[in-house]
Amino acid sequence: MMAKGATNGDKDARKANKRGAARLAAVQALYQMDMAGAGLNDILAEFESHWLGREVEGAQYLPAEAAFFRDIVTGVVREQRVLDPMIDEALQQGWPLKRIEAVIRAALRAGAYELAHRRDVPARAVIAEYADVAAAFVERDETGMVNAVLDQLARKLRGEEFTA
Repeated sequence: MMAKGATNGDKDARKANKRGAARLAAVQALYQMDMAGAGLNDILAEFESHWLGREVEGAQYLPAEAAFFRDIVTGVVREQRVLDPMIDEALQQGWPLKRIEAVIRAALRAGAYELAHRRDVPARAVIAEYADVAAAFVERDETGMVNAVLDQLARKLRGEEFTA
């Protein structure tokens, strides 16, 4: 995932690319925790030693910003009791978070965590990045839902970034 307007030689682009890879890995790790019931320490160790920056099952995983990856995964686990009700509220009536596909749930939780706790990342960047991450796993309609839910949360949590 290349930052818009950035070039390959650009230091910011490399950082954005590593953060994009960290987000993708974080969503995969959260999904795996949700589906397999894996523990936080086990999942962190597995991803940091076997996935980040390596080829797995024929797919090349980009080098990820490990500290950013770790912050997202541990933050989602730590804040899940607060994040889930916020996401539920932003979802359309009749679609509680528990009924959403696990990989989308992971993307929504990770995006909500960043919006609530990573003020160093612009809200619009968080929304765009997690819509891109979701697009790697699901159809366009669900990607749109990720975009809409995170946009709603961003306007609630960081309204100041949308008034101009």
